[in-house]
Amino acid sequence: MSKTTQAPKALRGVGNFIDDRFHLAKTGEKNLRKVFPNHWSFMLGEIALYSFIILLLTGVFLTLWFKPSMAEIVYDGSYERLQGVEMSEAYASTLYIDFDVRGGFLVRQIHHWAALIFVASLVVHMLRVFFTGAFRKPREINWLIGVGIFTIAIVEGLFGYSLPDDLPSGMGVRILQGVIMALPLVGSYVSMFLFGGEFPGDLIIPRLYMLHILLLPALLLALIVAHFMILWHQKHTQYPGTGKTNKTVVGTPMFPGFAVKAGGFFFFTFAVAAGLAGLVQVNPIHLFGPFTPTSITSGLQPDWYMGFLEGALRIFPNTFDFQIFGYAVPVAVLVPGLGLMGLLFGGLAAWPFLEAWITGDRRPHNVADRPRNAPVRTGLGVAGVTAYGILWLAGSNDILSETFSIDLYLTTYIFRASIIIGPIIAFIVTKRICLGLQRRDRDTLEHGYESGIIQQLPSGEFIEVHKESSQDTVDALLSKPTITSTALGEETDDKGVESPQKRKTTGRLRRALAHWYTKDNVSFEGVEPHSGHHLHHSAEEKESAAH
Repeated sequence: MSKTTQAPKALRGVGNFIDDRFHLAKTGEKNLRKVFPNHWSFMLGEIALYSFIILLLTGVFLTLWFKPSMAEIVYDGSYERLQGVEMSEAYASTLYIDFDVRGGFLVRQIHHWAALIFVASLVVHMLRVFFTGAFRKPREINWLIGVGIFTIAIVEGLFGYSLPDDLPSGMGVRILQGVIMALPLVGSYVSMFLFGGEFPGDLIIPRLYMLHILLLPALLLALIVAHFMILWHQKHTQYPGTGKTNKTVVGTPMFPGFAVKAGGFFFFTFAVAAGLAGLVQVNPIHLFGPFTPTSITSGLQPDWYMGFLEGALRIFPNTFDFQIFGYAVPVAVLVPGLGLMGLLFGGLAAWPFLEAWITGDRRPHNVADRPRNAPVRTGLGVAGVTAYGILWLAGSNDILSETFSIDLYLTTYIFRASIIIGPIIAFIVTKRICLGLQRRDRDTLEHGYESGIIQQLPSGEFIEVHKESSQDTVDALLSKPTITSTALGEETDDKGVESPQKRKTTGRLRRALAHWYTKDNVSFEGVEPHSGHHLHHSAEEKESAAH
């Protein structure tokens, strides 16, 4: 006779005590059975979460010794090369963390690498969501929260690497001040307020410090919690396959499978960050020296996620600058410095609603798209990634010029042309690849896959036998939606009168965009899945018919 294993008496007592007051037993049991889909790309969001936890842990350690002060002192610490040099207390305390606090340099390196991994995982996670259409109804709000997290993460990173007050970070703050000064009418006032006087002032480091350790982390934590609460309520999207529908989720239950996997993945992420910190040096501020407004250096770049802004500032022409009522409007700084950020984040936030307006698709979507099945969306995404990459490379045009012995101005002209031509080519090529993959999918669905087996018919003809695809493959191919748009509709009603809404400018624009979005899509309507030796049987039937 089997014996039922019970929890220890002490634990049962604690569990009963909590459940008698909060009635969490049924809720906890239901949540522990919650199913999560299995796919490697879903771990990208987990990497972002674990990196954020690492940032919080290491950040608390660093705050114990960092002094957010711009008061000038003469350094007399352990690093001999800078002894006797005037510097701020912020820079001196960072040197103290690196050379005098046991494990301090390692922890600061882990903090910096975790920040880079955090933003990188956010970017790749958002690309996965975008390309698979996981931002559609009912997840538009969660997409907006994700855009907010991405925006704050970039600003948080900018403020974070500005705190040590070394030469590269000071140059970054100087660029920030220049962009602020480009604001018409109010730029100089905002700069004086933020810096506490003329640049560099004596308040910018303490103010950035408060934003970096209090306000922005609190906002990030609140948005991340909201993001996961919505995800938990709405459930995860899943890729098409057997048994996967808008109402059925196939995957691993939360406990114990998913919980064990997630716990192990956290330590793996921590190990990667620690390994990078121990083996790959990043931001060695002791080699750069303290920031002084009269000093400058070359060959240094900002963290990768700010590189595209530097590239835009470098290649944007100054021919569009103008004056109004005696006030200069430096378009060459204002547009790439602020306009590009507004275009990026505004475009990301608006896209779910813009796509729904174009296609008229208001249905709930719990099954993700294959990127090839939305060629226009995928093409636009790749075009955006291409533009980002070109601007990122443009941020190092001086290094490219020196390395490859190319004239600096020539590199600027090349990047100016590339930022226009490159995304267009990327869109066209990506769209054609997606359409080609759709045609191959249709052929696979209709005729099966080539088995490599050659058979000879009684007539002497040789044919290759096509075999039936797996059921999971067939279900994935059949999941391709028929992309149509209610914006197209009928041109006229039964009396030949066009709808007043469609006669308006917005109606005509919507129809034109809908036609552009859907016109080249390959239809799978009427295609029957291949069931065995289709070509073999067809050939035999043709032979019989001939006789």
